[in-house]
Amino acid sequence: MSVQVAAPAVELKELSGPMDKAAGPPCEPVTPHPPGHGVAACPLPVTEREAAPAPSCAGERPPLSGCPGLSAAGLPPGAAKVPQASAMKRSDPHHPQHRHRDGGDSGGAAAEALVSPDGTVTEAPRTVKKIQFADQKQEFNKRPTKIGRRSLSRSISQSSTDSYSSAASYTDSSDDETSPRDKQQKNSKGSSDFCVKNIKQAEFGRREIEIAEQEMPALMALRKRAQGEKPLAGAKIVGCTHITAQTAVLMETLGALGAQCRWAACNIYSTLNEVAAALAESGFPVFAWKGESEDDFWWCIDRCVNVEGWQPNMILDDGGDLTHWIYKKYPNMFKKIKGIVEESVTGVHRLYQLSKAGKLCVPAMNVNDSVTKQKFDNLYCCRESILDGLKRTTDMMFGGKQVVVCGYGEVGKGCCAALKAMGSIVYVTEIDPICALQACMDGFRLVKLNEVIRQVDIVITCTGNKNVVTREHLDRMKNSCIVCNMGHSNTEIDVASLRTPELTWERVRSQVDHVIWPDGKRIVLLAEGRLLNLSCSTVPTFVLSITATTQALALIELYNAPEGRYKQDVYLLPKKMDEYVASLHLPTFDAHLTELTDEQAKYLGLNKNGPFKPNYYRY
Repeated sequence: MSVQVAAPAVELKELSGPMDKAAGPPCEPVTPHPPGHGVAACPLPVTEREAAPAPSCAGERPPLSGCPGLSAAGLPPGAAKVPQASAMKRSDPHHPQHRHRDGGDSGGAAAEALVSPDGTVTEAPRTVKKIQFADQKQEFNKRPTKIGRRSLSRSISQSSTDSYSSAASYTDSSDDETSPRDKQQKNSKGSSDFCVKNIKQAEFGRREIEIAEQEMPALMALRKRAQGEKPLAGAKIVGCTHITAQTAVLMETLGALGAQCRWAACNIYSTLNEVAAALAESGFPVFAWKGESEDDFWWCIDRCVNVEGWQPNMILDDGGDLTHWIYKKYPNMFKKIKGIVEESVTGVHRLYQLSKAGKLCVPAMNVNDSVTKQKFDNLYCCRESILDGLKRTTDMMFGGKQVVVCGYGEVGKGCCAALKAMGSIVYVTEIDPICALQACMDGFRLVKLNEVIRQVDIVITCTGNKNVVTREHLDRMKNSCIVCNMGHSNTEIDVASLRTPELTWERVRSQVDHVIWPDGKRIVLLAEGRLLNLSCSTVPTFVLSITATTQALALIELYNAPEGRYKQDVYLLPKKMDEYVASLHLPTFDAHLTELTDEQAKYLGLNKNGPFKPNYYRY
């Protein structure tokens, strides 16, 4: 088994013009929402009304000039003034109460005085009625609604209103109780070849896809430039990835390039139901919804693959589950499959195992180890999304917290950098001495997990391995320790060992569980050990544009390659394609590449148009 670098089958000039002319759609600035209406600092002027006569008070201060309508004592005009202690007298208990400005009782605007046996005069405790917030709100709503109130309601756009009403419609409790497998749904074209949570969410999901398109310039440029040639005409792609707005842009791009697609989710928690509905409404056979069971997960994959009159000839996988299912259930399908494109560490590892055992039936493209995936998606995406996932699920503050990150690959590097920047004390565990040395040079303390497991506040796994955090580690964790996974698979944390009678599971909120020990100690487990960022939050769209464009080019390359170019092995994406993907994203930053002169290119022994680095170069 050897790792080989593919030579491109499709000339890049067929897909586009010069690289430096690539341009994505401009992002329009977002107008901030107008600030909400607050309560004025000073009360409004008070109308005249009857008030009980107030005792005179010597040495009054002049009225406050900064707040009209208030006297020196801070009371509205006409309200009773509180006498000084030396002039206090016992007030008549039957004295009529002063009326509140809004019509209620003042609740003791005039204070009573108590005289002790020795002649000391003290002020009696006031009896103040609690403010009736509900009544106040009712009174406020009864007041005339003039231009200010009307303009506030008008500031909510029709689009926002539609969005909220749409959201309400698909979070109906009765709807959630029914499994999508038990529903009979059809899109507006009459097709029922899909299975999503609620097809009525489609309009809401379409808006999310349109937002994602603004941050995915390379895919949109590829769609525009290559759709005339239809480089994927005749391709039948079966996919198993996270079904998000970004994936929807990829799927629609593949469709624009001529491919037919059927899709399932690679994670039971990461599907955006409204996006899946939008895809189904557009005619894509999608089988996925958020919160699938294990049985649902494999059922959805099978519905994508096992369909009468349709057989895939390309596989786009994320994690290897789709490839594994076809290999296990429908091995004869590989006779017509031209290639596999895999984007995750876990899936690539499985492909190398098959190749080593001589069981890999078709060529496979390792997208995960392409520069544009490894150095951008794994690093920059996780650097931003780790904080988002932890904040949304736990509302915690990171400053001063002790965190151990298991693994210092690109994902681990991103997580550590983000947490360090937020003021966390970060430890790292590693098996690779090179990655370990990088962690030390970056200022992190390298430890074994056993050495710090009792003291850390957060445990994050990102190794792609199994049983990184075992039951022994979980037993030794301190109370309220947060445990989560940033790797693709749910094998890194031994969650199965926690499902025992002596431990109590308590659902706190969506994707957040307390696991409680008999002595009362509890840990906070996020997403049941599955991928944190896509299960509990979102990821940066722009970074996913880089990965999705790489996947699209890998599919084009494998599908159009002449027979015999790729053997039954695992290949890396050609360096030229990595550079092309990067060049498509540069216009977003108004970036300008420097061009080599002929003399410089000759001196370096390079083509002026690239590739600029050898395949063995480490970025």
